[in-house]
Amino acid sequence: MAELRVDHTLERSVTVSAPGAELFTYVYRPDTAQRESPKPYLHPIRTLAGDPVSLFRPHDHVWHKGIAWSLPHVGEHNFWGGPTYVHGRSYVQRENNGSAIHRRILDLARDRLVHELDWFSQAGAPVLTERRTLTFGLVDDASWVLTFGTALTNVSGATLAFGSPTTKGRENAGYGGLFWRGPRSFTGGVIRSPSAEGGDELRGERAEWFAFRGVHDGSGRRSTVLMVDDPGNPHHPPRWFARSEQFACLNPAPFFSEELDLSDRETIDFRYAVVVATGEPDAATLAGHGRAALRAAVTP
Repeated sequence: MAELRVDHTLERSVTVSAPGAELFTYVYRPDTAQRESPKPYLHPIRTLAGDPVSLFRPHDHVWHKGIAWSLPHVGEHNFWGGPTYVHGRSYVQRENNGSAIHRRILDLARDRLVHELDWFSQAGAPVLTERRTLTFGLVDDASWVLTFGTALTNVSGATLAFGSPTTKGRENAGYGGLFWRGPRSFTGGVIRSPSAEGGDELRGERAEWFAFRGVHDGSGRRSTVLMVDDPGNPHHPPRWFARSEQFACLNPAPFFSEELDLSDRETIDFRYAVVVATGEPDAATLAGHGRAALRAAVTP
C-alpha cells in the first residue's frame, strides 16, 4: 500500500496526502478571530477520491471549522466559539472566548503528529495545558483513518467543570468535544448508529460509534464519515450530538448531560478515531478499522 506524504508549512499547518489526493490539512496555528475561540482544526478533509467532507466557517456558525476539539463550557470559559448558553437568557455574547494556542511540535512523521498547547482565558490567564497526538494511515483503496488523542491538564488553580448547554439547562443540546461539520450537500444525509439508521431523532443516543453518509454536489458521489469513541474515555459510550436536517455534524459528546470535574493539576485523557470512506461501505466494518487504529496508535 502506498505511503502518505506529510508537508509542513512552518509554524502554521501540516498537510497529509495520498497519491492523487490531499487527505487533510491540520492548521495548528490559525488566524481565528477571538470571538470564535481560536484553536487548531482539520480542514479541508477529503476522501481518497478527492471529495471534500468538511466545511469551514459556515455563515450559520462561523466557529465551526472542519473537525476541531471544541469545549463550550469549561468552568466560566468558552473554548467553543461564539456566544455562551445562559439558562433563561438563551445565548449571550460574553468576554469569555478562550484560546488553545500551539506551543511546540514534539514529533512529526509519516504517520503521526504530536504537539503541545496552552489554553488561555480571553483575559490571558492559563486554564489548561495539552499534549495532542494525531495518527493517520490508509485502510484500503477507498478509506483512510485518523486518530485523535488529547491529554488535558488543569493549570487554572481551581477545579474546572466541563459541561455543555444541556448541563446548563438547554434540552438535547449537549455538544462539546471532537466535533465534525460536514459540507452543505450532506444536509439531509443519513446518520447511522450500531442499532439504528435515520436523522436528527438519533441525537442523544448512547453508542460506541456514529456514521454519516452524504452525497456530493457536482460528482454525485457518496461518502461516509465515521467516528469511534475509545472505551477508555470518560462517560463511554457517549451520548452523541448529531444533526442532518439543518446541517451535517457528528460529535461524541462526553459532557452531553453530565458534567465532569477536573481538579487543579489533574489530567484527563480522550481518544477517538475518524474513518473517511468513499461510497457507502458497511459502517460496522469501518468502525472495526477505527478500533484497530486506536489500538495501534501512540497514546498522548
